[in-house]
Amino acid sequence: MPVPTNTTNARPKLKTAFKKARTIAPLYTSGAVAITSDGTKLVTCVAEDILLTDVESGVEICRFLGDTQPINSLCITPSASHLLVFTSSLSLRIYELPKSNEPLKKRVAPIRVVGRAHEAPVHVCKADPTSTYLASGSADGVVKVWDIARGYVTHVFKGHGGVVSALTFLYPAALQDDVSSVVVQENRTMHLITASVDTRIRVFNLTEGASTSSGGGKPEAVLEGHVSVPRGLDVSDDGRWLVSGGRDSVVLIWDLLSKSAAPATKAKKSNRKTAALTPTLAKTVPVLERVEAVGFLRTDAKQKLELAFYTGGEKGVVKFWDGKKGQVTQVCGEESTVASEDMEEQRQIMDVLYLPSKSTIISVHADQNIIFHSAVDGSLSRQLIGYNDEIVDATFLSPQKLSPDAPTNNSHIAFATNSSLIRVYSTQTLDARLLEGHSEIVLALDHSPDGSVLVSGSKDKTARVWAPAIDEDDSSSSWGYRCVGVCEGHAESVGAIAMSRGEEKNLKFMFTGSQDRTIKMWDLSEVDTQSTTATKCKSLTTHKAHDKDINSLDVSPNDRYLVSGSQDRTAKVFEIQYSIGAGGAVRGELKLVGTCKGHRRGVWSVRFGRAERVLATGSGDNTVKLWSLDDYSCLKTFEGHTNSVLRVDFLNAGLQLVSTGSDGLVKLWNVREEECMATLDNHEDKVWALAVSSDESVIVSGAADSVVTFWEDCTEEAELEKEHKRTEMVLKDQDFMNYLSLQDYKRAIELALAMSQPGRLMSLFKEVASQEEDNESAVSLTGNASVDEVLRTLGGSDLAKLLRFVRDWNTNAKTSPVAQRVLFAVVKLRSAEDIIQAFGEEKNEKVFADGEEAGIAGGESAETEGVAASSGRTALKELIEALIPYSERHHSRMERLVQESYVVDYILGEMDDGMFDNDLQDDEEEDTMDVDFPISV
Repeated sequence: MPVPTNTTNARPKLKTAFKKARTIAPLYTSGAVAITSDGTKLVTCVAEDILLTDVESGVEICRFLGDTQPINSLCITPSASHLLVFTSSLSLRIYELPKSNEPLKKRVAPIRVVGRAHEAPVHVCKADPTSTYLASGSADGVVKVWDIARGYVTHVFKGHGGVVSALTFLYPAALQDDVSSVVVQENRTMHLITASVDTRIRVFNLTEGASTSSGGGKPEAVLEGHVSVPRGLDVSDDGRWLVSGGRDSVVLIWDLLSKSAAPATKAKKSNRKTAALTPTLAKTVPVLERVEAVGFLRTDAKQKLELAFYTGGEKGVVKFWDGKKGQVTQVCGEESTVASEDMEEQRQIMDVLYLPSKSTIISVHADQNIIFHSAVDGSLSRQLIGYNDEIVDATFLSPQKLSPDAPTNNSHIAFATNSSLIRVYSTQTLDARLLEGHSEIVLALDHSPDGSVLVSGSKDKTARVWAPAIDEDDSSSSWGYRCVGVCEGHAESVGAIAMSRGEEKNLKFMFTGSQDRTIKMWDLSEVDTQSTTATKCKSLTTHKAHDKDINSLDVSPNDRYLVSGSQDRTAKVFEIQYSIGAGGAVRGELKLVGTCKGHRRGVWSVRFGRAERVLATGSGDNTVKLWSLDDYSCLKTFEGHTNSVLRVDFLNAGLQLVSTGSDGLVKLWNVREEECMATLDNHEDKVWALAVSSDESVIVSGAADSVVTFWEDCTEEAELEKEHKRTEMVLKDQDFMNYLSLQDYKRAIELALAMSQPGRLMSLFKEVASQEEDNESAVSLTGNASVDEVLRTLGGSDLAKLLRFVRDWNTNAKTSPVAQRVLFAVVKLRSAEDIIQAFGEEKNEKVFADGEEAGIAGGESAETEGVAASSGRTALKELIEALIPYSERHHSRMERLVQESYVVDYILGEMDDGMFDNDLQDDEEEDTMDVDFPISV
């Protein structure tokens, strides 16, 4: 039975090419996080790699060249000029941050590396407000201050009672523009404030304090008040107040300019120009949670909130406090209601970054999520998900009311990962939200016909219905989803889910398939998508469908059939009997109408054709099969994957299929010809997730390597580019013929080399050689003096390319004469140094064209030339080693031919002068004897 029966002259054009448009790759796994002061660029760590990301678009700008060791600490200077990194190898690496947001192909190399910056790992570091100095605190209680531009140590402070846990600079003159400020007038010195696990806070004077030459200075003041390790320090803009927070669940506010301390102990004779700081404890604020980060907030003059600060800690929310009253004024985020201790540990805050210029506060959580909140009203403005783990399923969403400015179709995409939280991304900005509700891993996703409603199935034996949620009176960009329906009743995990496909906007029904081998039909007509509470859905029917786990479900476009795929190697088709009674009572039944048998392994994916009465299945036997819905026979089998086919879907009105497999590949198939038209490769593990946009212009694949790839249809672009190249080649061919007719051999040879057409060069050199035979008076190495001149002046990379062509020609006996002639001419006309330099120039051109990581830093030109010369000698050596064996073979062959020619000459000589002459002489003698004999007688 032919599959596409309605393919007329107006059938769609086949898609032949897809390009990788963008990816969602791991952004943050653990470690330190830093952001530029303008909030545009974010620095995060993924394993041993350091990433720079554009916050607005979510696109990776570049990666920094590391030393393959884990990152212990990093920070960005306030001027956003440098990135400072400490690794587990105890080295300090200083990088210049790229000024542009354009993605870079090569890694950014450090401008300076200090091999052993500390004797122990550095866990905290911070740059001063002027971007001149860097302070770093190590695990052995040593604090060092570095000159960033020159890379040397200016101060060393010892005496901390263990690991240094927090650092901050006190230099208000660098931040204050108000010259009337008391602090700016009286105290223009720079101080460093440190905290360690001995619970003490120390204040060091950097301007008048001891430097490295004295072996380490003593603190001006030691503050005691915490009973556990302080994790955060910050100084107010006017330089008067210090706030500290620790794991003892309290925040302390210190008055740095207090005059209440008795000066008797400071009365020693000294050459100090300024009075030493005498901080006193001004306020103790109990926050009732372990504090991991604390800092002052810059408030508006209208609010008149003095000593406003923020805290972040174990409860996973950022709180704004009124320091004088000791009360919470704003909470950013919601405390997790899940009772699981693991969930609480995942949601706790590891660090908080504050951007006064953008009125934004950023929290970094233990579950690798980075959340942006407004510091004005606490609303969620952006969320970046650091790590998605294994991508299990994906589906496009079109929640129109979430983003009015965004495209109405496929504006968002949902992912099920190895987590109980569902990830929903904006396809434009990669802004994401986490949907909480399931208690175990989510396994399957699907969407309503209009794309606004999301449904999910989980290992917790339930399915949930999600609807868009946004506050009507909220003018910010916050958005999200909320659970509006819960389906409970399965005895095992729900691994497959499918919604009705009808065009009605009202929800009708959906199906769930479970590990308990049953299919349940659920009534969704009573689910209110505007409600804030979840409705408990009613099961219409339960059908024992398979003998093993159910892996996939799909509903036909007209809502008449349901198909299920199972580990029992079959796909079963059911007729859906759905009706609404007179009183509004809903009835639903399933009736088995056919079974598709033929796969040798379990069926992982099933999908109905959107235009034809066909069904596609993907199986663990590495094949995709197409089935007829008339007699349930197998129509076609597509073979090409080297491992299990995990997902399959239709494209282009059923003329094409797209499939993903455990081999990490996405394949595009031509249904009519049963051939693979394109293979898309960007994954290193099983591709579990596949989603196709409503206009079929974008394919999304998600794999177990935690990478999501957006593939865009570029068939027209590829055809236009192919046509452009063909036209360009025709024009070049015509130019080449014109140059030959004009005997402009220089341009002809250069054009043939630029086009990489050794055949045309071969014909050119043959023609030149034949002209020499015709013109015996000409004296030339190649047969033409102008060609000799071209070879003598040929550019470096072109000469190297020509010699590579000669090497290839020399391997064939038919073309070896031309190769030997050209090689002889090059050796006679060019010196060995010229040829070595030619290969070196070719190597340099490849380096710049490919953008290799070994970038050329300033002051390395001589070394680069040495590397180029070395690579040139190596390339020439390889070329000669390839030429010699074939040349020797051709030489011995010619010697044999010469020897054989002597034999031929001898035979011909014997035939002409020896054999026939002797025979004729004998005949003449016989004739003479015959004539003379009677006479003599």
